[in-house]
Amino acid sequence: MRVLIALGGNAMTGPDGSATPQAQRDAIATAMDHVASVVAAGHEVVVTHGNGPQVGNLLVKNELAAHVVPPVPLDWCGAQTQGTIGFTALDTLEAAFAVRGLDRRAAAVVTRTLVDPLDPGFTTPTKPVGRFLPHEQALPLIEHGETWQDRGDKGWRRMVASPEPLEVLDTHTVLTLLAAGYVVVAAGGGGIPVVRQADGSVQGVEAVVDKDLTAAVLAQAVGADALVIATDVAHAVVGFGRESARPLGRVPLEEMEAYAADGEFASGSMGPKVEAALRFVRCGGRRSVITALDRIADAVEGEVGTVIESATATTTSTTTPTTTATPTGR
Repeated sequence: MRVLIALGGNAMTGPDGSATPQAQRDAIATAMDHVASVVAAGHEVVVTHGNGPQVGNLLVKNELAAHVVPPVPLDWCGAQTQGTIGFTALDTLEAAFAVRGLDRRAAAVVTRTLVDPLDPGFTTPTKPVGRFLPHEQALPLIEHGETWQDRGDKGWRRMVASPEPLEVLDTHTVLTLLAAGYVVVAAGGGGIPVVRQADGSVQGVEAVVDKDLTAAVLAQAVGADALVIATDVAHAVVGFGRESARPLGRVPLEEMEAYAADGEFASGSMGPKVEAALRFVRCGGRRSVITALDRIADAVEGEVGTVIESATATTTSTTTPTTTATPTGR
């Protein structure tokens, strides 16, 4: 099978959220070891990843140095973190291949994601990024053209656009590498957001593209059979926070769409993952799975996690999980 594995931001930092270089390298090594298990099973693999903590670190550096040098724009932050995470993923993934005796190579692609310049997010930015600052510290950044919002007692916080991903522009490069036998790391952080100019060229923009939604776009574009979204819980949960809470196992597309329409999944956490999984299956994907990082090898076969399939792919509807789990995530 051809599989796209979307790694959450938790896979890029230490268990306690530490983003020191060593903590990041250790976390990425753990993630790549699980990816190597999928490759060892004979599957073609594309990996995408989050970059929230890494971009957050760059934004802090922007804040601290704004009175000395111009802040680095968000599209540059995305490109820089794709490079840093990408080369670390290659080093650790190839080490995991060597342990398994696999003669495989990996490549990382600096990847752009096309967005609509008329997306409403650009008019009214709603995505908070970075840390809270007092107004006097936010002011130099506002003077550099950034949008900041007064959030009351917590202080001011930067707001940016989060437009819909339309196309991963470097899909052809990913496909070429797959055809040559490479495992490909691409579309990190949702891809570098770009818009199309009147002359056909593209230009980076200040925005953050949801990484899971981009993963669904790329999975479809490369003809993936399965989209596996790795997170820090084993299943999506309905009834979260209530006595009726239960983890979801194998669920037909229409049933999962009904749960999403009922607001069962929080917009800031599980919601985008469920939406990405739904989009992939709606567009003809064979299977989407949401599960914990350490279960992704089994998830490819639909044996664990929350498995979403089209009505033609399953003849039964069940909310019984495919493996025992405590409903701790939403």
